[in-house]
Amino acid sequence: MKPFALVAVAVGLLLTGCTPIVALQPAEDAVNVGCAEMVVTLPDLVGGRYADQLERETNAQGTGAYGDPTTVLVRCGVTPPAPTSELPCVRVDGIDWLRDDAADPRIVFTTYGREPAVQVTLDNKNATPGVVLSDLSGAVGRTTAVRECTSVTNELGDDTTTPTTTPTPTLTP
Repeated sequence: MKPFALVAVAVGLLLTGCTPIVALQPAEDAVNVGCAEMVVTLPDLVGGRYADQLERETNAQGTGAYGDPTTVLVRCGVTPPAPTSELPCVRVDGIDWLRDDAADPRIVFTTYGREPAVQVTLDNKNATPGVVLSDLSGAVGRTTAVRECTSVTNELGDDTTTPTTTPTPTLTP
């Protein structure tokens, strides 16, 4: 075998061995056609605080993952949030997200007023929320908007935020 071929085989084995498939549980409505449309348009990478996070293969329908180690998880078809919530609502590229930082440093963002609902969980120490949500907005924007938050804050949980009052999302006519 030629030296070039040996190097190519070795590099191929190293690359496949470094990034195992991310094991996730599919959401309740992951079979929704809107999830399929969203997942096939997920970007190849999302921005992180220290480096770009490359997309990883997952084992569940309606999901996506980024980074090695994994820093961003995407699940489509989660239970949509109720019309009112105590969680702050942020708007990134025209998409409303409810922000739950109860598991800090992991922050969970769930789309508000979109069908099917999408949930993004990220490691706030290694991924910048506003950048990640913006990078995902093209894919998430393929879901259907059915309502929007009536009050929006700019608290994304990253270095570029300005604290404001916590809004309560409600159904708009």
